[in-house]
Amino acid sequence: MNGDVQRHLGFSPQEHPLALQLGGSSVQDLVLCSRMAEDYGYDEVNLNVGCPSDRVQNNMIGACLMGHSKLVAECLSEMSVATSLPVTIKHRIGIDELDSLDFLFEFVSDVKKSACTTFIVHARKAILNGLSPKENRDIPPLMYEVMYKLTAVEIPLPMLEK
Repeated sequence: MNGDVQRHLGFSPQEHPLALQLGGSSVQDLVLCSRMAEDYGYDEVNLNVGCPSDRVQNNMIGACLMGHSKLVAECLSEMSVATSLPVTIKHRIGIDELDSLDFLFEFVSDVKKSACTTFIVHARKAILNGLSPKENRDIPPLMYEVMYKLTAVEIPLPMLEK
């Protein structure tokens, strides 16, 4: 949306399949960018709800959005309507003190109401205050057991209208 669009969105054909990862919480901006992804020939649009950077948090972008699952679902729903591309999400298993299985299951359940069916999950929670993005790649530890529990639970997809 800002700057040299060709420089930001251009790629060479041998890079396919290629996803455009977006950050944001403005439904209108995400819709516009989803359409741009399709116009530029991307294969998928991915909403990043995993970045723990202070800079993105201040703009309601990244991992802090895990605390706003209904907003995330609304964004993904509108993105899905705006493009024929698959719309996916990348998120963490939790943020700060919001790291229980119940919290994660509720987040995923809310987001599934958007018709998003592909979840790319970083098996580590994000510490939003006190750790850098680099430190958040190593601290806290990976929690594969949470991933196993998440994949073992059937969280129903919404009934899609025909």
